[in-house]
Amino acid sequence: MARVGVIGGGAFGTAMACVVRRSGHDTVIWAREPEVVSTINQDAANPVFLPGVRMVPGIVATNDLAAAAAGADFLLLAPPAQHMRGVTTQLRPFVQDGTPVVTCAKGIERGTCALMSQVIAVTLPASPVAVLSGPSFANEIAVDLPTGVTLACTDPALGERLAHAIGTLRFRTYLTDDVVGTHLGGVLKNVLAIACGIANGKKFGNSARSALVARGLAELARLGLAMGARLETFMGLSGVGDLNLSCNSPNSRNMSLGIALGEGRTLHDVLGERVTVQEGVHSAEGVAALARRHHVDMPITTAVDQVLNHGADVDATIARLLAHPYGFERVAAARA
Repeated sequence: MARVGVIGGGAFGTAMACVVRRSGHDTVIWAREPEVVSTINQDAANPVFLPGVRMVPGIVATNDLAAAAAGADFLLLAPPAQHMRGVTTQLRPFVQDGTPVVTCAKGIERGTCALMSQVIAVTLPASPVAVLSGPSFANEIAVDLPTGVTLACTDPALGERLAHAIGTLRFRTYLTDDVVGTHLGGVLKNVLAIACGIANGKKFGNSARSALVARGLAELARLGLAMGARLETFMGLSGVGDLNLSCNSPNSRNMSLGIALGEGRTLHDVLGERVTVQEGVHSAEGVAALARRHHVDMPITTAVDQVLNHGADVDATIARLLAHPYGFERVAAARA
């Protein structure tokens, strides 16, 4: 049995607290919102971010970062990606040197284009970092439906220890040392889910959505190879697995956002109705910047960024995307 601190009381942090508590670990979850702390402690529920789900008994919630980190054998970091730097900076005084941390955030930092492990390397420099990613809806893993995820760690021995500590018979953890590729799969799937949602909202049909997924996977692979990732990573859970889930289910927050945009609603209005974060909105800008930095052709990602962050008209952007020149279907054609 270990003591595990979960940092972040949103949907995924709550679900991961259920996973590790179900494994028998002492589990403390930190949430910023007092009402979330209260309902977890009193009712074993988080109706703000994970409504309708009964949590595993015995999870303790706190809004004190020191209490969440105290004595932890490892920490699961699940704040929104844009808050990772701020939260981990505040957390640093309370984390003992050498305590492993596992980032569960699927995003890229706006402005710096830093992956979450790169952010954490600055804010928690004495902590080894692993990355958890893959096809995993929070409400499903919270109630113990079978799930498979990727755990990426450059230290094989640490990765194996964390995989066994986190994994269960119904929450399967598969190891890799490709940290960059695992990160990028989680980031790009959110951007591409918005694109697929727009296609659904426009009623373009299943063939169009499937083409977007396939061409989006090619974009992911091209950027990943340019950044030192391995192609095989994108054929696994954190690549095609996560793409398949997020780009084919309206239950995906990012896909549902895209559907609303495709139906003619504005980004401002849709986001104003939601309490949860759609990471693809923030990630599109960073990924488009990385594509330019590495001279990688990513027309779908660029189109999503133009719509979300530069006021581009949806129909005009679709027309430009459909007019993109034909080319050979090969990942090696990476340069723009």
